[in-house]
Amino acid sequence: MIGVKILSKKLKKTNAARILDGLGISYEIKTYDVDESDLSAVHVAQVSGLDIEMIFKTLVARGDKTGIIMAVIGGGDELDLKALAKASGNKSVEMIALKELLPLTGYVRGGCSPLGAKKNYPVYLDSRALTLEKISISAGLRGMQIVLAPKDLVRAVNATTAKLTA
Repeated sequence: MIGVKILSKKLKKTNAARILDGLGISYEIKTYDVDESDLSAVHVAQVSGLDIEMIFKTLVARGDKTGIIMAVIGGGDELDLKALAKASGNKSVEMIALKELLPLTGYVRGGCSPLGAKKNYPVYLDSRALTLEKISISAGLRGMQIVLAPKDLVRAVNATTAKLTA
């Protein structure tokens, strides 16, 4: 056993969880009730019992040189597009349109994970994550989070760390 703790026996493994299993990375699955009218990280913290400081959201952007990239930042933080552009070797970066999220990643808003997207897009993790013992990211479904060590996420997605928030 890798040290996986699943808090509900009814859960199906997501692609994100299977990737971590394959890499031998220990993680915990945390589930919560979804409110379709509020998919914010702040709400996830309230209903999941997780600290907002450990919840990280995955945002998808398009660089003028590199194309699609993912930024993983704190749930209460705002992405600095100039910082992401610099970290990713682009002159400019813009958020993708919401309608592009599912076709590009296979994920819906509120359930986008840096693990297991349709393609292995470059992932940029805000360096603040490395100051924490554990972080929480989407497991690839609304209502499900993966809690793991940030260094393990870096290893799993070959993430580049940089200051990405204002």
